[in-house]
Amino acid sequence: MGDFSLERLDHVSLNVRDRAASIAWYRDVLGLEQRNEPRQDDWPAFMGAFGACIALFQAEIESPERGNESTGLRHVAFAVSRDDLDRAQAHLRERDVEFRFEDHGSSHSAYVRDPDGNVVELTAYV
Repeated sequence: MGDFSLERLDHVSLNVRDRAASIAWYRDVLGLEQRNEPRQDDWPAFMGAFGACIALFQAEIESPERGNESTGLRHVAFAVSRDDLDRAQAHLRERDVEFRFEDHGSSHSAYVRDPDGNVVELTAYV
């Protein structure tokens, strides 16, 4: 490798259409705690603990809709235990949040879309 090493993923930043609605979704649907109160649109709202963190910025321009499997961010994946994946699916069903379950052989995943259509994966290794 090079002269440096990466320690961990710190956060994933997303520009969102309606930051208040996205904060509520990441809090209520995924259970991520808001860690700060941004005072400007170009300041992030950090959701979740570092290492499992989403930074939400208020978008300035609406993006055109992306087609399936187009270039760009495919999804953000959070690792969960097998029991937590079961609990997460029950939580999503209780809130009538659509999700897709996939059995990948070595892991099971639930995929859900945030208010802007970004895909979030919850994955448990079996």
